[in-house]
Amino acid sequence: MIFLKQLFKRTIEIKLKITSVNGFHLRPIAKFVNEAKSFQTKITIIAKNKEVSAKQVPKILALGLDKGDTFILSCKGKDAQKASQHLNSFFQQIMEEDNINIVEKIEQEKESYEGATLNGKTIAKGVAIAPIVLYQKVKQESTQKSLSLQEAISMTDNELERLYQENKTKDEAHIYLAQKELLNSEVFKNFETIDQEIEKLKETKFESRIADYQDLKQKILSYMGIKTKLELPTIPYILLANDLLPSEVSTIAKTAIQGVILQKGTPTSHASILLRSEAIPSVIINKHICNSNPCNYPDALLDANSGDLILKPTENDIKKAEIKQKKFKEQQLQSYKKRFELTKTKEGRKIQILANIANIASAKEAKEQGADGVGLFRTEFLFTEQKPTIEQQSKAYAKIFDLFETITIRTLDIGGDKSLPYINIPKEDNPFLGIRGIRFSLQEQSLFKEQLLAIFQAHNQKNIKIMFPMVSNIEEFIQAKEIAQIVAKENGININNIQFGIMLEVPSVIFALKEFDKVVDFYSIGTNDLTQYLFAIERTHPTLTADATSSMVFSALKQIIETTTKPISICGELAGVEEATKSLVEMGYSTLSVSAKLIPSLKERIRNI
Repeated sequence: MIFLKQLFKRTIEIKLKITSVNGFHLRPIAKFVNEAKSFQTKITIIAKNKEVSAKQVPKILALGLDKGDTFILSCKGKDAQKASQHLNSFFQQIMEEDNINIVEKIEQEKESYEGATLNGKTIAKGVAIAPIVLYQKVKQESTQKSLSLQEAISMTDNELERLYQENKTKDEAHIYLAQKELLNSEVFKNFETIDQEIEKLKETKFESRIADYQDLKQKILSYMGIKTKLELPTIPYILLANDLLPSEVSTIAKTAIQGVILQKGTPTSHASILLRSEAIPSVIINKHICNSNPCNYPDALLDANSGDLILKPTENDIKKAEIKQKKFKEQQLQSYKKRFELTKTKEGRKIQILANIANIASAKEAKEQGADGVGLFRTEFLFTEQKPTIEQQSKAYAKIFDLFETITIRTLDIGGDKSLPYINIPKEDNPFLGIRGIRFSLQEQSLFKEQLLAIFQAHNQKNIKIMFPMVSNIEEFIQAKEIAQIVAKENGININNIQFGIMLEVPSVIFALKEFDKVVDFYSIGTNDLTQYLFAIERTHPTLTADATSSMVFSALKQIIETTTKPISICGELAGVEEATKSLVEMGYSTLSVSAKLIPSLKERIRNI
């Protein structure tokens, strides 16, 4: 009995660090809370001299945890150990996913217009020429039977669940999950607490979160018979608003909308994500533009490619914008239509565009977006919660192998900011310089051998490439390949059509390329980590940053391509940066691997080089 009492009282505390550049914001918090709710254990977060429930989205949001901040995750009860291990692993996973899904840097073009110009941040590219219409709402009488508050909340919850299921493979899916978790928090007990929460957020750095509270409140009210409707014209228009509610984006997308100007918000807000999803030319301009309708700007020019707004454009400005608008639309349509075609430069040089994927959903998206194959298959998704069996791994790999002819699969990359709940990795002062990548696999050989066997069983005689991460010397590669050959021999599997290579991300490899060329079949440059180690700046550091487009990084890339005689690709974020594409291609790189959504535009960009 005493033992049971001690078991129920047991408290386990672990320290976690925010590594996403966006901080611990609504979407990852919602995922974390949803996961925490699966445990009966008392789970709290301790940060900034406060302790809050880990099962309440608003309470965690109120902590305002940014990149680099740390917090204590406290689990108390009989399942404390299990909850702690699982949530630790799950947190690392959502931080990594959030960094992978960071809004791609939008390069604004330099442009000059004759009319007075206001410049802002681009949300979604495109050009619009139309009257500016001020955001206005009107109350609308409802003919539906009004529901009680609790009934309305239940209906709203059902609506969000439906939207989440319908959009599961899209960026916006997690917006609906986040709103669903917010809706089920104690804030939504009554309208008074909702309004109090909104007031707390006003004029703070978290003001952009107000839109989600207001959106949910509006949905609830509509089910209670109190509806509001956006007053929008039937002719083409540019909408001017302080901010938009997420649900309003889908509403305006069905109208004659040409563009959107927001006077508040961020490129990572939920409204911004949805505007990009709907491909509506949009910018954020933090300046007062208009008080009331009509705005008296009948022919405003919004050039979201350059981030410019010209309220009173000249005739020459209009002509320039119309040409630009036509060209942009043609390019967008052409790039999507031609996404499955071979990519060649103007001189006829073939460039292979591959995809970086993390699971079956991202693999299917890559296929739909026209990927020529997979340049980086991250396998960590199978290992984060519990140790997968060989059969589970093999089935997951086979599903993805069936989709493509060209696949490069990376063996488990654990260490640094990534851990596993079922393997004790000793705490290190400098984890990015410690047991990470291939060093971890060579230390935990049973896990490594199981993964290799699963890959061999799934490959079905396809030309698979196996890539070892964080290799820093030739001996590591030789040992890893020897283990792979032993696994294949012991299990009677022919691996003659499997190639073995490395992620080139440790600078020491650059100085031994001629020696590496004697043993490896290929290289793939991970520019994220290569940049990190070149500048000796941790890529998750809260205040220091290393520029991947630096001339020093390009010098290293030039030295690599000029030295090696083996096939080489680039699979880091740099491969998708607009300003880097031409330099990489002209340098000699002919294989680039990027996130799926960038593939059509990257292919078209290369066709113009």
